[in-house]
Amino acid sequence: MARIDSIAAIEAAVGKASSAIDLKVIDHVDATAQRWLAASPLMFAGIGDGGGVTLTLGGGAAGFARSDGATLAVPLDRIDDPAAIRAGAGFGSLFLLPGIGETLRINGHVVAVADGEARIAVEECYVHCAKALIRSAFWHPDPPGQAIDDAGAFAAASRFMALATVDPDGHADLSPKGDPAGALAHLDGDALWFADRPGNRRTDSFRNIIAQPRIAAALLIPGSHRIVRIVGTATLTTDEAARERFAVQDKVPRLAVRIDDLRVALGESAALARAPLWPGAPPPADIRPAKMFVEHIRLNRAKGLGARIASAVTSIPGLMQKGLDKDYHDNLY
Repeated sequence: MARIDSIAAIEAAVGKASSAIDLKVIDHVDATAQRWLAASPLMFAGIGDGGGVTLTLGGGAAGFARSDGATLAVPLDRIDDPAAIRAGAGFGSLFLLPGIGETLRINGHVVAVADGEARIAVEECYVHCAKALIRSAFWHPDPPGQAIDDAGAFAAASRFMALATVDPDGHADLSPKGDPAGALAHLDGDALWFADRPGNRRTDSFRNIIAQPRIAAALLIPGSHRIVRIVGTATLTTDEAARERFAVQDKVPRLAVRIDDLRVALGESAALARAPLWPGAPPPADIRPAKMFVEHIRLNRAKGLGARIASAVTSIPGLMQKGLDKDYHDNLY
C-alpha cells in the first residue's frame, strides 16, 4: 500500500494549498458568524487531546448555541454525549444551516463545563465551502422507507460524513465529507474506507492523522435520525486499487483513507431528531456565505501585501460569488 506519512507526501498527492486560503480564517466569532449561529439547528463537534478524539452532535431549535465573539457556548442538554466535553480539551465544530451548502467551522479549546453549558475559547472561525453538502445532496432527504439495521449497509447508503481528528497538541478539527450513496464509504472486513475529494487543500484533518492517527467519525443518510459512529486508526494512501473503488464521473480521487482498529455502532442521534432539518426553514435572506468569506478576509489580522491584495480583489461586488459558483461547477470531483 502506497502509504502517506508526511506533509510533503500529502501535498504531492492533493496539491499544496495557496497561502491565501488562510486569509479567510479569523480568531473570533464576528457578527456574521454570530448571525449564522442564531439560525443554525445542528452542530458536529470533535473533542480531543494528544491521545485521541471523540465525536458528538448537538442540535435543537435554531440558535441553541451562541457566541459573544471570544467564546462559544453550547448547552449540555443539546449534546448527544455531553460527558465527552471536558475542560482543557481541543474542540473543533461544524455548524449547518438548512438550505445552505456552506458550513461554519469554529475551533478552539474548552475552557469550562459548568452551569449546564460548555464554553469554548475560540481560536479559529471560518466559512467552509459547499462541496461536501453539494456532493451529498444533504438538503434532499431520502424518501421514507424501511430502516436499515445493519451498520455495513447503512455505511454503504450514507451520503455524508463528519470526520473528527486532533493533533498531538490537542488542536481538534471537524471536516465534512460528502458523496452519492455507494461512493462515500465502504465497510470492507475489519476496515472502513473513504476517499478524499477536491477541496481547499488546507488538509487539516490529514495533517492531524499523520501526527496522531486516532479518529472518530459519523456517517449519515440525509432524512434519517440514525448515524453510524466510527472510531479507529487512520492510514492515508495513494494505492491505485483503493482509489479506483471511489471513482465518480470517471474521476478517481487522489487519496484514500483506511480506518483500522475499528469500532462501529449504529444508533439514533437525539440531536438530529431535535434539529428541524428535513424540511428545514428557508435560510435567512441576510446570511450570504460569499459575503461572509469577503468579510472574514477583511477581518483577518494578516497585514502583508498578499492580504491587502486579496482583500481588495474579493471586495469587488459579485466576484467572490462568481468564483465560488465556478469552483462548485468545475471542481466537485
